[in-house]
Amino acid sequence: MTEVKNEHEKEVPQDEESTDVTVENIDSLDLDNEVEIEENGKDSIVEELTAKLQEEESKRLRLLADYDNFKRRASLDKEAMQKYRAQSIVTNLIPVLDNFSRALSHEAQSEEATSMMTGMEMIYRNVVDALKSEGLVEIEALGKVFDPNFHQAIMTGTEEDKPSGAILEELQKGYMLKDRVLRPTMVKVNE
Repeated sequence: MTEVKNEHEKEVPQDEESTDVTVENIDSLDLDNEVEIEENGKDSIVEELTAKLQEEESKRLRLLADYDNFKRRASLDKEAMQKYRAQSIVTNLIPVLDNFSRALSHEAQSEEATSMMTGMEMIYRNVVDALKSEGLVEIEALGKVFDPNFHQAIMTGTEEDKPSGAILEELQKGYMLKDRVLRPTMVKVNE
């Protein structure tokens, strides 16, 4: 039998402590290094993928929160639109109510004028009832304390028997639609 030398075999200088190195030993050393590199590479890939997964999960949760906020805002906007749908028409009819009030404050001089006033009063009542059914409310002012959220002070006066800030006179009626002030009441306030 003849010995065949492998081309990969190299002569290694022999020290007292060195061991014989063969192709198999070198291959196994290389595989061990590759396994360590692969394991280190796998750990970093796992860490990287975990970080990306957490980032994507965070994005998903933020999108869900944004969507929930959008739905809530849309619902509130829809409720507000429904609640105040009559605001523009009611606001336009307020001067009509003022004119009716002024016309009805005059006394009729003849029988014909009295019947006409009765008809106007019936129309006025119908208009007021229709607007009340939509949520129109007259702002009370006389005998109340001045509140800038509901009243607009046009004049001041002095009455000793009333407290400071009390409303002395209502100059023009104010109106609210549900909980929104359409027009504040114009008043005269005690100093």
